[in-house]
Amino acid sequence: MPAGHRRTPPDTLRHRLPAYAMREWRKIPTNANPFGTHGQALRLARASLMVTLDEIGYGALRSDFADCPTLDYIMATMGNEKIMYSSKKPFVDDGPDELGTLAVLGYKQELKRNRSLFTLLFQSLAIAALPFGEGGPLLSAVYGGGQLSIFVGWIIILFLASSVAVSLAEIASRYPTSAGPYYWSYQLATARNRTVLSFINGWVWLIGNWTITLSVNFGLASLITATAAMYHPDFAAEPWQLLLIFYAILMVSFVICTFGNRFLPMVDTLCAGWTAISIFIILIALSVKAAAGRHSASYTLGHYDKSLSGWGGFTFFIGLLPAAYTFSAIGMISAMAEEVHDPTVKVPQAIALSVPVLWFFGLFFVIPICATLPPLADITEAPGAQALPYIFHTAMGTPGGGLGLMFLVLAITMFCSISITVAASRTTWAFARDDAIPLSRVWSKVNPSLGVPVWALLLVTVVQMLLGLINLGSTSAFTAFISVGVQALQVSYGIPIALSLFYRRVEVSQARWKLPTMIGTTANVIALCWIAFEVVLFSMPTVLPVDKITMNYASVVLMGFMTIAAVWYLIYARKAYKGPPATDGL
Repeated sequence: MPAGHRRTPPDTLRHRLPAYAMREWRKIPTNANPFGTHGQALRLARASLMVTLDEIGYGALRSDFADCPTLDYIMATMGNEKIMYSSKKPFVDDGPDELGTLAVLGYKQELKRNRSLFTLLFQSLAIAALPFGEGGPLLSAVYGGGQLSIFVGWIIILFLASSVAVSLAEIASRYPTSAGPYYWSYQLATARNRTVLSFINGWVWLIGNWTITLSVNFGLASLITATAAMYHPDFAAEPWQLLLIFYAILMVSFVICTFGNRFLPMVDTLCAGWTAISIFIILIALSVKAAAGRHSASYTLGHYDKSLSGWGGFTFFIGLLPAAYTFSAIGMISAMAEEVHDPTVKVPQAIALSVPVLWFFGLFFVIPICATLPPLADITEAPGAQALPYIFHTAMGTPGGGLGLMFLVLAITMFCSISITVAASRTTWAFARDDAIPLSRVWSKVNPSLGVPVWALLLVTVVQMLLGLINLGSTSAFTAFISVGVQALQVSYGIPIALSLFYRRVEVSQARWKLPTMIGTTANVIALCWIAFEVVLFSMPTVLPVDKITMNYASVVLMGFMTIAAVWYLIYARKAYKGPPATDGL
């Protein structure tokens, strides 16, 4: 039956459930092992039971199956059934697999599955927004030594980010839900500490989503003002002007994400094509024009100047920041798991493929930049602390040439704003669905006509607007939010990866998409080491010595967010939050 097609359920339960499902129910012994010979039958029984409970409620089910001794056992294995008993909506057949898949994970299908593997992959690439992800914070790589840090750093990050991606992909295959890392942490942890751990990781995950989205939208506003400076070198945007541009970007993203949901897969596809064409154009334009000259091959790939940052031998690692930022949001695509068909395979494939695809195209972006890079000391004086517009302007020789290339980058960043806002709103909606944030009943609503969690979208937008006000008082404090986004996302990735590794990868070994044991274990270890180092790296100031302006306050901001979450837990959530529904996974 086509997705979204509604039908009226038959009057009797025995006509609702397929005959084979009823037979499987009765085959299950009361001591069945979910991971043994009866595992598949048990999962099928739980899936059909979820649907049935939603239709008629437990009383009618118990009456009709009074002769089924395993019913109570199946119920007991389902964990938290708080979301299953609404009978307000008619039954929706969402395809042969997806409804049962989500039911086994403890949720009802509320979002439309309108995405494929390729649109999911394209959204992941849109979120990374290569020319913005690498180009926006490129000034850090200039301070970090220049060409060597940019080129060699891009190669090193391939292996490190791939380890994180495949580690997340395995877990996402086992638990494909929009709840993402906090849901994974709950399922992988022991019963004693799973609730608190999932609450902590949920808030870290939520903070990471909010702040990384903030960094994209505010970064776009900064790039716009820096682009204007190509024509007006003395122009420096006032904080209030930057804020208004930022608010305009937020409004555009909100409207598109709210009313254009059915077109968003096409938007992501358009973004992927636009990005590929833009990189090709930038490659040709910089290579042909090179108004400031071209460097030799050895200089292009190996020049290293550690005199600018003050970090001495550690300078190279400061130069890794742009590449690390580009790949930092690869796990956010997991929030779209309830909007793609066959998520146990397509979500992990999209996560795992995004890194090598992004890296390959990235080579054609970073190499021409390295070959035409102006003197590093001059770049540090770029208007608005944005290196990319200055580099394009200098390399093309005219403001018009620089503007032409920047237009391509600005459009990509706008696409990124839309895609990352969608992912952040789904994360917010999923966390609210489990009653983990204030006013959860509001944020967890899905608009029935639009098929979008509008209130969650609104919350993501309002939070960014409020945080943007900080820039009026302290630009250094606001800059910290960019680092916080990366730190929080990495921590939220690290917790489920560490749990999976600690318990000898028992759960992921049963996933449909998984790595061989030795390769998977190695990838997990590398991922955890990189995440630990990355959290420290994004806590460091780019330049030494530091003052109150150049100090990196990311750790302080992150701890401030966590303090707010801890207060909320003590006041309300420790009694109300029971964690996501328990499940044996898929």
